[in-house]
Amino acid sequence: MPSRTRAWFHCFSGIAGDMALGSLVDAGADLDEIRALLHRLPIGGWELQAEAVLRAGVAATQVHVRAEEDGVIRTYAHISGIIDEARLPDRVRDRAQAVFAAMAEVEGRLHRRAPGQVHFHELGGVDAIVDVVGSCTGLELLGVDEVWSSPVATGTGMVRSAHGMLPNPAPAVVALLQGAPTYGRDVNVELVTPTGAALLAALAVGYGPLPPMTIAATGFGAGSRDLDGLPNATQVVLGEAGADGLEPGRDEGQPVVLVEVNVDDATGETLAHAVAALIDAGAHDAWVTPIVMKKGRPAHTVSALADPALTEQVSRVLVAETGSLGRRGQTLRRWPAARATSEVEVEGLPVRVKVSVGRVKVEHDDAVRAARRSGLPLREVVTRAEAAWRRRQEVPPAPGDHAG
Repeated sequence: MPSRTRAWFHCFSGIAGDMALGSLVDAGADLDEIRALLHRLPIGGWELQAEAVLRAGVAATQVHVRAEEDGVIRTYAHISGIIDEARLPDRVRDRAQAVFAAMAEVEGRLHRRAPGQVHFHELGGVDAIVDVVGSCTGLELLGVDEVWSSPVATGTGMVRSAHGMLPNPAPAVVALLQGAPTYGRDVNVELVTPTGAALLAALAVGYGPLPPMTIAATGFGAGSRDLDGLPNATQVVLGEAGADGLEPGRDEGQPVVLVEVNVDDATGETLAHAVAALIDAGAHDAWVTPIVMKKGRPAHTVSALADPALTEQVSRVLVAETGSLGRRGQTLRRWPAARATSEVEVEGLPVRVKVSVGRVKVEHDDAVRAARRSGLPLREVVTRAEAAWRRRQEVPPAPGDHAG
C-alpha cells in the first residue's frame, strides 16, 4: 500500500485564507499552476501574486489577491455553482465545496437562515473565493491526502465586519472551530479569519502536535502585518506517513466515519432526497439498504461515509432528512485507489474521465450534458470518450522497433 501525504498547519499566529495559500506556495506548490486552475472559475477581475517577505526574522511567502470590487453579494448556492462550473479536479472541487458548505452552515445558524440562502459578504468576495480554491489547489498539487492542524491561536479585542464591530475571534470563527483545540493570545489583531477557520473545519482530520511523518517540505505563509515579537505567519509541514502514523510507507487506510439510521416510515422520494443531501453535505458516499425491523416491518438503513472532520455536519443532515430520533456511527478505514482526472472531447464538447490503473471511467454528468447537446445516445458518448482517451495514450513505435 502506498504512503499517505500529510499537511500539518502550525497555527501559532492563527490562520487566514491567504496565509494558508502562501504557506503552500512557500512549501513548493507552483503558483503558475494554481493560477491556471483558478482561471477555470467563471469570475474575472483578479490577479494573484506572491512576494518573499520576513515576519519577525522568519522567511515567508505573502500572497496578494488583487480583485476588482464587483459589488456582488453572493449566496452560498451561487458560489457552489461557480465551483461546479469551473470543472476543477475532483478533490479540489470537493474540498472547496466542503469549505464553503461549512461557512454556509455556520452563517445560517448565526443569522437564522437556511444555508442555501446565506448571503456571504466578505466571504463571497472574489478574493475569498481565490483564497479557498487556491488553497485547495495547492494541497492537490502537493499531493496532500490528509490535513492536520495544531491548536489554533486566536486574538482578542474587536474586529470590523460587514455587520459592524464584532468580538475577536468573530462569532463565525468560534462556531467553525467548535471541537478544535484553541488558545488566546493577548494580541488585538484578527489572527483567525472565517476563511482560515473554515479551511480547518472542513478539511482537518485531526488536531494536535506534529503528527508522525517523514518530513519532506515546509513553508510559511505571511499575514499582511508585522506583530511585535511574533512571526505573523502560518506554517505548513508536509510529509509521508502510514495511516497509523507510525510507519511511513505502510498504509492502513484513510480514517472515515460511517453514520447510519434505520427508518420505517420514509417514502422512496424522501430516501432518494436524503442520499442526494448527504452527498451535498460532503459525504464520500451515501446509500440505502432494505432491512426488516421488529415485528416484521420492512424498513431501510440510510448510511453515509464521511471524513471525521465532517461527521457532525453529515450527521445533522442525515437526522434532518430522515426524521430519525437518533443515529449511530463507527470509525472505519478505506483505501481509495489512486486516480487522475483527464479531459477529452466528443463532438467538440468537453468530457472528463477518471483514470486509474487498468480502468478509465467517464464522468456521468459530463456524458449526459454532451449527449443532450450533441444528440448522440449516452452510450455512444461514453464509448467515444473512452476511445478518445485511449487514442491519446498510444505512442507510435520508435524507428527500427519491431515485434520480436
